[in-house]
Amino acid sequence: MRKELLTIALLSAMALNQGCSTKKEEAKDEAKKPLSLIVVEPGHFHAALVQKSMYADVDSVVHVYASEGPDVKAYLDKVEKYNSTPENPTHWKEEVYTGADFLDKMLAEKKGNVVVLAGNNQKKTDYIKKSVDAGLNVLADKPMAIDAAGFDKLKEAFASAEKNKVLLYDIMTERYEITNALQRELASLPAIFGELQKGTPENPAVVKESVHHYFKYISGEPLVRPTWFFDVNQQGEGMVDVTTHLIDLVQWSAFPDVTLDYGKDIELLGAKRTATQLTTSQFKLVTKSETFPDFLKKDLKDTVLNVYSNGELSYKLKGVHAKVSVLWNFQAPEGTGDTHYSIMKGSKANLIVRQGKDQKFKPVLYIEAIDKGKAYEDAVAAAFKSVQEKHPGVELKKIAAGWEITIPVKYDTGHESHFAQVANKYMEYLKAGKLPEWEVPNMIAKYWLTTEALKQAKEKK
Repeated sequence: MRKELLTIALLSAMALNQGCSTKKEEAKDEAKKPLSLIVVEPGHFHAALVQKSMYADVDSVVHVYASEGPDVKAYLDKVEKYNSTPENPTHWKEEVYTGADFLDKMLAEKKGNVVVLAGNNQKKTDYIKKSVDAGLNVLADKPMAIDAAGFDKLKEAFASAEKNKVLLYDIMTERYEITNALQRELASLPAIFGELQKGTPENPAVVKESVHHYFKYISGEPLVRPTWFFDVNQQGEGMVDVTTHLIDLVQWSAFPDVTLDYGKDIELLGAKRTATQLTTSQFKLVTKSETFPDFLKKDLKDTVLNVYSNGELSYKLKGVHAKVSVLWNFQAPEGTGDTHYSIMKGSKANLIVRQGKDQKFKPVLYIEAIDKGKAYEDAVAAAFKSVQEKHPGVELKKIAAGWEITIPVKYDTGHESHFAQVANKYMEYLKAGKLPEWEVPNMIAKYWLTTEALKQAKEKK
């Protein structure tokens, strides 16, 4: 009996020791990871989407600092959903501090080295500046600035980031949408595209238009937006919000890897803003709020909320005429969703992304040829081989106007997956200790253009 008890005791000790060793090894492996996330005041679902995937070099413990309320709860609920999903579950461990002094607490403790910001934009630029001043890297959702004063502070933040040898970067997910990536690639092939045209104010050489909807489904569930999202003083107007993506794509596609100087390379030609109107019932559906909060009373007219979420601006970029516009509707018709239109006009062909009814509301890229001759067809086929080497399975499909680019489903990973792609790219930059030379000047150029366009549009009133 004693022998049996001794054997059991030994086995139990071995199992306990093995378990402790395993836990020690896991902790050791986790400690080796060079990056650790700090999430500050997460008020937009994009904050959670950054954590829809795990990353090889990122600690699984995430330090969250926020004010108490529904915003941080919604973020934590989404992360928990990703942790418990049957397919490829994440394993984030959230350490949460909530209190009015959340930012001071975060800056004092500095429990991580990468601050993730996605939420109310009213104080975001200030949070960015204080974080980089404290020697922390920052990955921020757009927009990083929503007005001219914010732009001045953002410029200071970039200077501080350089001084403190940290990286400040915004989340430009649209670069990872396959039709946008292929449009950029085709524009760099003279045999297909020729040269980018200069265009005119009435007929710009580059146009990007985006239609969004307040009520939509994210990760299979109806999206509940915070009430402050509808306050342009907190979210920012349409002119400075979604247009950041569109302006970024213009710069990235028309002048790839070129450093831009907003003082010399950009000329703003015109800007205008309009409001989207929401009824009380629509507001309730998308926010779950029974009433309009006091901060929205200024935008109410006869019980209808007017949100200046629509904007259009025309400008010249290094002599090329461009136009971008964003429009917000309440809800997309059944079977549809957010849409994107883009055209780049070349001397040999126009590269067009359409996403309408004919495309079943999925983005489709076309090469619309100016030259219909056989020699040009042969040149397109030959040049397109370089695209196919990078993107196996992508094909040319002949149509009357030129070609439709057929893209395998594997490349259509969806908007939500692009957040992990941006984060992985950012982590590559963190390992290298620097961003590409053109990224910071071009971010500054982008935010100068959005905030200057808003300023000019408001002055028209």
